[in-house]
Amino acid sequence: MRLFALTLLSLFISLSVVAQSPKIDPSLLGNTHNQNQLDYIVFLSSQADLSAVSGVKGKNRKGSMAYSLLKKNSDDAQLALVNWLRHRHIEYTSFFVVNAIHVRSDYATLLTLADRNEVQKILPNFSIKLDRIEAEPIVGSRDLVPEWGLLKIGADSVWRMGFDGKGVVVGGQDTGYDWSVSPLKSKYKGFINDTVANHSYTWHDAIHQKSPLAADSLNPCGYNLKEPCDDNNHGTHTMGTMVGSDTSNLIGVAPGAQWIACRNMERGNGQLSTYLECFEWFLAPTDIDGNNPDPTKAPHVINNSWYCSPEEGCNPGNWDALQIAVKNLKAAGVVVVVSAGNSGPGCETINAPPAHFEPSFSVGASMINDTIANFSSRGPVSIDSSYRVKPDVVAPGRGVRSVVRGGGFAAFNGTSMAGPHVAGLVALIISANPDLEGEVTTIEEIIRQTADPKFSDQDCGGVSGQLHPNAVYGYGRINAIKAIELALKTQTKVNEVDKLATPLKIIPNPASDYVIIGLEQDNLSTAKLSIFNAAGVQIWKESGRAWFQLSLDNWPSGLYQAVLENEHGVTSSASFVVQH
Repeated sequence: MRLFALTLLSLFISLSVVAQSPKIDPSLLGNTHNQNQLDYIVFLSSQADLSAVSGVKGKNRKGSMAYSLLKKNSDDAQLALVNWLRHRHIEYTSFFVVNAIHVRSDYATLLTLADRNEVQKILPNFSIKLDRIEAEPIVGSRDLVPEWGLLKIGADSVWRMGFDGKGVVVGGQDTGYDWSVSPLKSKYKGFINDTVANHSYTWHDAIHQKSPLAADSLNPCGYNLKEPCDDNNHGTHTMGTMVGSDTSNLIGVAPGAQWIACRNMERGNGQLSTYLECFEWFLAPTDIDGNNPDPTKAPHVINNSWYCSPEEGCNPGNWDALQIAVKNLKAAGVVVVVSAGNSGPGCETINAPPAHFEPSFSVGASMINDTIANFSSRGPVSIDSSYRVKPDVVAPGRGVRSVVRGGGFAAFNGTSMAGPHVAGLVALIISANPDLEGEVTTIEEIIRQTADPKFSDQDCGGVSGQLHPNAVYGYGRINAIKAIELALKTQTKVNEVDKLATPLKIIPNPASDYVIIGLEQDNLSTAKLSIFNAAGVQIWKESGRAWFQLSLDNWPSGLYQAVLENEHGVTSSASFVVQH
């Protein structure tokens, strides 16, 4: 009887708290055990507006401006709350990539924080895991022949054009990385010689303790690592597909690129806090002690081969933190490539963060015969009622051979293997046209518009598999040769020789219903406007004042180039994207 009474009392208190604390995720309110060790994310109401960054050219300038705006917003908004936590000796970690604070506390503190005006909601620090199909048998090294996926997308042809990713930095957040294996060692940005490396600004470990999903406490690498280590093989394998090569193995799409990395999973299991920590580090990498952040050292692209399912605590009420992080990385000039997931062949299976987010560039998996892999998740995205078409593109993802920790080689299957092909392609694009660095929307549209269209007999969510794009292949299988050819023709800023040119302004960009094109600080002069499509064909010509407003109702979605010549004969140009 006493137990029954206590149960009723506990239920009454829980229901009362739910009614009084709508800001708190119900899973935290229902946690009646371990009430002195709650682990959660405090999401603040004030989130930084980075819209002004879109008008800035150049990755370093974008990144620096985004960092400044994000840091100021979080510092100002968190000041009183951080002081309150510090005064009470409550464990916390502040984030600026999203305005949030990771807190570990007792139940009473949780309720008190929910009453504060600056707090929008409180989310559980849910667990997240990588998404990988079973590996095929381990295979050894072989002759110096590019892997089938590289040949399929034409990466080897791009190398012969003189572009291999040189000058570009790719990032990976995964299970860690074995930096000492032969195909990766010399490509590591911190590499000095065969035995020495500088890990500042090139490595960060967001794993500080055993994952709640881990079966035991024996992590082969340990925690808070000062140099890269891989506790699972997955990270090393994905990085190999991005940049790997040595004297007997050509496994990487962009073998001339360098890499930096962050460990966000403990043997394949991460948490919201570890993913936010890595996203933040990629926006402004730090020295090995976590100090002196520098946004100019951010990578050009990051690969994300992981997901968070509803079973792990991800739901529409707590997607905001990850989605804002992806959005802010893109605003800072970093391309965010995400694996679509391995929940196929059913429709509407791209249904978990971060693959289904609008700002994520989602990648499905294709096979050696250029058909979709059975496991590859399909769109459209119905979980948020957007019904947007995903994936964006597909890339080789079955039987992908790459390096694993210790220097061995294995063939893995999964969209985790497809995403790195796209991240490597981004490196090739930027190495071919450095003016594109930081121009995320343009780079993504180049990849979409140059993909080889693929069609399916499978219709999903009312989207015919015979349409382009469709919910099985997206825009198609990536084509590195076509992407580089378009990248070389794409201008995003005024040439250095045109010193007198006024910067061309395009609002909005991307555009859907209309677009306004004109010369900043020039409202009086006359000009001639020409618009070219992705194939370089002129589709529009008009003369008039220096500002033009065009209706886009009948314009196909895609990448366009605007060229404006003023009355003095000085030309300015910029690219823009139409998205319906």
